[in-house]
Amino acid sequence: MWQSEVRVDLDAVRANVALLRTRTAAQIMAVVKSDGYGHGMVPCARAALEAGATWLGVATLGEALAVRAAGITAPMLSWLHAPGLDFAAGITANVDLSVSSRRSLDEIVAAATIVDRPARIHLKIDSGMGRGGAAPADWAALVEAAAKAQADGHVEIIGVWSHLASADDPDPSSVDRQLAAFTDGLDAAARLGVTPQLRHLANSAALLARPDTHFDLVRPGLAVYGLSPIAGNTFDLRPAMSVRARVALVKRVPAGQGVSYGQTYVTPRETTVALIPIGYADGVPRAASGVGPVALGGRTHTIAGRVCMDQFVLDVGDLPVQPGDVAVLFGGNAGDPHADEWAAVCDTINHEIVARMGSARVPRVYEGERGS
Repeated sequence: MWQSEVRVDLDAVRANVALLRTRTAAQIMAVVKSDGYGHGMVPCARAALEAGATWLGVATLGEALAVRAAGITAPMLSWLHAPGLDFAAGITANVDLSVSSRRSLDEIVAAATIVDRPARIHLKIDSGMGRGGAAPADWAALVEAAAKAQADGHVEIIGVWSHLASADDPDPSSVDRQLAAFTDGLDAAARLGVTPQLRHLANSAALLARPDTHFDLVRPGLAVYGLSPIAGNTFDLRPAMSVRARVALVKRVPAGQGVSYGQTYVTPRETTVALIPIGYADGVPRAASGVGPVALGGRTHTIAGRVCMDQFVLDVGDLPVQPGDVAVLFGGNAGDPHADEWAAVCDTINHEIVARMGSARVPRVYEGERGS
């Protein structure tokens, strides 16, 4: 019998990817980094591909190799690389590699020489996010070096790409500026003789709201898992994750009873409290102390007092709650709290709420799983 679980509906993942396909003529790269935003990288990758995604996106080379080890052969891009990685393993596994600097290009060329096959690369320009990608001042030199490496047979330039900083902002000016900068980067690359097979810029928010950013490939992450990147519009996406735990203990306590560490919650009357066996070691934000919504006994309750490492408490009043009853932290069914509600009360984003969920002792259970 399970005690707590993260349940993932792979049919919801498929439905979300199918819906996203109706919003664009571009190819879809399903982003499955960070263990599929907490949903499970490999099962979600398979589900997304079954629904029509043609590419996969991951952050690290280790993630990419794990996908390949699972037998998935779809085109895949890896984009976050510290110096000294085993790029030879990635090239051999047919993983596309992002290049943002001469340093990374040189390391990839060296690895390609060792394995005697060209590396598939995507050149990344910083179009205004100020994070990864080559600065505009360094772009021409990087493109020239990549073009030479391609002429020498060490690389194949598959893509040119960038990433949007504020595609979820109702003010379009940030996206407008980045789109213009990206287009300038493409034009500069063309003048230097580099015309990529794929140009890609759009994330989930831009896929849903800015068709002018779609180019040849779009990279949805959050939307694949049924959460909206834009507040106030669900876009008919289906949340794929629910987090549940079975009540471990129920007891009556008197008025004036302090609850959990620090006694930050004190019962205002005689009441029933229920102990829920999942805590911050399992991904429940400690910031949800005193504010997190949890469904139990047909009602939504607020966490009473502080979230502990392994557990938290609900004040359920006079409801006839019993040990073994199921408490839902958030999920996709009617009446369940939503990950967006947790994000709001914890002063964070829905990405973080789902990405952090689960631990070695909280199993991830899949619905809609098909044979590989």
